[in-house]
Amino acid sequence: MDLALKGKTALVTGASKGIGLAIVRALAAEGATVAAGARHITPDLASVHGITADLSTPDGPAALVESAVAALGGHLDILVNNVGGVRPRTGGFLSVTDDDWQQALTINFLSAVRTTRAALPYLLDRQGTIVTVGSVNASLPDPLVIDYSAAKAALANFSKALSKEVGPKGVRVNTISPGPVATDLWLGAGGVAETVGGAADLAPEDVAKGAVSGTATGRFTRPEEVADLVLLLAGGRAGNVTGADILIDGGLTASL
Repeated sequence: MDLALKGKTALVTGASKGIGLAIVRALAAEGATVAAGARHITPDLASVHGITADLSTPDGPAALVESAVAALGGHLDILVNNVGGVRPRTGGFLSVTDDDWQQALTINFLSAVRTTRAALPYLLDRQGTIVTVGSVNASLPDPLVIDYSAAKAALANFSKALSKEVGPKGVRVNTISPGPVATDLWLGAGGVAETVGGAADLAPEDVAKGAVSGTATGRFTRPEEVADLVLLLAGGRAGNVTGADILIDGGLTASL
């Protein structure tokens, strides 16, 4: 199936590993020219336009967009807001400081707001698309990731509101909400499984099994599966889809 992505230009944030890297590879394979924003440019990004960026700073997102647009020939068709991070709060709500809240809100919410603000004029010129990678925790609040859940809920609300403003101008805005994904953020050293396991005296493998025990499929989502959804939402085949949130959680969410 032709997804109408050949010749398009795209910017992906948080692109050096995990879901972001899978998205970069998928877009490039479909013929898009990709700018990949990351704190550290790795050899995996050698075939695209790797751009060093720190999206936790107020000016970082705008600087990334300007560098990306310059590398992409002066225009932008697709923005993928993917950057994010989570730290399990094993000490409970009272252990979460103001600095913790600010960091979670900045990387999981404000980074996307700021990047979108900088990119939107270019996207309006091209009637482009925005795809934002959120989280199932936006609608399944979890005290273990209380600040992350709140930030992702804000991100979903922001994206829905923006879709109503810019839809009449030809820009589509959609979100994807993954459940547990098989990346280092979950399964790697210092990841969620290891951190939670250490606090609860459990093996990381047991934590990982528990995380998907409530799903219908009984497994983690693969990064490439999230990337495939990005391709569909970013491409012309989904030309009348906007303001939507697509779950990819193996059936973890039981509600309608």
